[in-house]
Amino acid sequence: MKKRALISVSDKTGIVGFAKALSSLGLEIVSTGGTYRTLKEAGVDVTSVEDVTGFPECLDGRVKTLHPKIHAGILAMRNNAEHMQQVEELDVTLIDVVCVNLYPFKQTILREGTKLEEAIENIDIGGPSMLRAAAKNYKDVAVVTDPADYDRVIEEYRQNGEVSGETKFYLAAKVFNHTAHYDTLIASYLKDKAGLPKYPDTISFTYEKVQDMRYGENPHQSAAFYKEVGNNSGLLTGIKQLHGKELSFNNINDTHGALELLKEYTEPTVVACKHSNPCGVASGKDIYEAYTKAYATDPVSIFGGIVVANREIDEQTAEQISKIFLEIVLAPSFSEKALEILTKKKNIRLLVLDDIQRKQPENAYDVKKVSGGLLIQDIDSKLLDEKELTVVTDRKPTDKEMEDLLFTWKIVKYVKSNGIAIGKDKSSVGIGPGQVNRIWAAEQAIDHGKKNISENATEGAVLASDAFFPFSDCVEAAAKAGITAIIQPGGSIRDKESIDACNKYGIAMVFTNMRHFRH
Repeated sequence: MKKRALISVSDKTGIVGFAKALSSLGLEIVSTGGTYRTLKEAGVDVTSVEDVTGFPECLDGRVKTLHPKIHAGILAMRNNAEHMQQVEELDVTLIDVVCVNLYPFKQTILREGTKLEEAIENIDIGGPSMLRAAAKNYKDVAVVTDPADYDRVIEEYRQNGEVSGETKFYLAAKVFNHTAHYDTLIASYLKDKAGLPKYPDTISFTYEKVQDMRYGENPHQSAAFYKEVGNNSGLLTGIKQLHGKELSFNNINDTHGALELLKEYTEPTVVACKHSNPCGVASGKDIYEAYTKAYATDPVSIFGGIVVANREIDEQTAEQISKIFLEIVLAPSFSEKALEILTKKKNIRLLVLDDIQRKQPENAYDVKKVSGGLLIQDIDSKLLDEKELTVVTDRKPTDKEMEDLLFTWKIVKYVKSNGIAIGKDKSSVGIGPGQVNRIWAAEQAIDHGKKNISENATEGAVLASDAFFPFSDCVEAAAKAGITAIIQPGGSIRDKESIDACNKYGIAMVFTNMRHFRH
C-alpha cells in the first residue's frame, strides 16, 4: 500500500526539498492552503486535503483538516484488526507521515500594535490536533514539526523504507514539548488580557533556549541558559558575546546580580561583582573615573570577578581593566581601541548589551526552585518611597549625606542578607554580605573599607542596612568607625535603642520603611 504524508506548515523553511524527497521515495503528498500552493508551484505532485475529505475548506480557513478522514487516517492503529476493518469500511486512507508547524502566534503577539482579534486568529486549532494525534499514534506515524528533523526522516526512509521506532518516539516527544510551549504562550497572553489572578491555581512557564553553559555552578554540573519569550533588548538574555570562552552558569548568575544593581544608576557607573554580591560600586564624571573608584573599593575581591558598566568602555578604561584578571566585562559598547587591548587577554569574556538601562517589567515574576516545587514572587522592583522616608534622630542628614545615603541604599538592595553597605562620595567604601547576624556584616564592611582603601576611609561615610537593627551594636560600630549617617528600614520593636545610640553619637538616621532582604 502506498504511504501518504500530510504536510501543512506555516514555517516553510526547507519544505519543498522535504516534500520532493518524500515524493521521490514513493510517498503520496497531501497538503492544505498556502502549503499546497507552494508545493504545487515548485513542481511537487501534491493532492489537496479537500480531495481527500470531499469537504471544502471553510470559515476563512478555520476548518481545513478537522475531518474524520484525516484524523482516522492518523489515529488508526495498524496492528488493531478492528481499526483496520473500520478504516476500510469508511474509505479512510492511512496517513504515515504528518509534517505540521503552527500558526505564528508568538511572532504575532510580539509585533507592536497587535490587536486581540489578530492574536486570536493566529491560534492554531487544526495543527495541534494533527500533531497530538500523530504523536499519540507514534508507533505507526512519523510526526515532524521541526525543519531540523527533515534530513533525519528522509535518510531513514532512504536506508530502510521506514522511519525507525526510536526516531518516531523521539519525534512524538518533541511534538508534545512543542505544543506545550505553544499553549503556554497562548495561556500567558490571554491571562494578562483577561485579568486573571497573578497567582492562579495552576501556572505554566515557557522559555526558549539561548545556549548551553560551559558548566553549572560547579564543573561536575551541566547547565543551560533559557530566555523568556518577548523583547529581550536590555535584559540579560539579550547579551552578545564579542570575545572569550563560553559562559558558565556562575557567569550568567553573577552578571545578573551586577546588571540589576547597575540599572539603579543613571550617571556613568561601574559595578564590580563576585559570587552575586557587589564588591565595588562607583559613579563618576566618566566611566574611567567610575571604574577606578570601584576598583579602589576592593582591589582584592574584584580579581576574577565581573565588571559591568553603563557607558562605552574606552581605551583609557580598557588599559586599567587589562591589568587584572576578570571573568567578564559587560557594557553597552567598546571602542575599537578598547577591543584591541582587551581581546589580547584570551580568558576575558567581553559582552555587549544594548539598552542597558532597561529594567524588567514590574509585573515580572521572581522564581526560585525548591525541593519539590517553586516559590514565585514579584520582582523587587521598588527602591523606596521618598514620601515614606523618615528622619528619626535629632540631627537631620546634610544634603551631601542624603545623596550618599540614597547611593548606598541602592547598593545594599543587591547585597545578600544580612547585608551592610558603606558609601561615600558616590562610591562604595565597604560591603558586608551574607552574614548570619547584622553586626558581623557591619564589622566586615568597616574592616574592608579600612584595609582596602585606608584606615580613615569610613570617616564621614554613611551606612545602609537591608533590614532593621534589632540591637544598637551596629550603631556603636558605625560611631567608632566615624560614620555620620545611617539608612535602614526601621520597624524593630527595639528601634528606640538604635535611635538613642545615634543621638548619643550625633549620627543622623533615616528610616525607609521598606526592607530589601535578598536570599
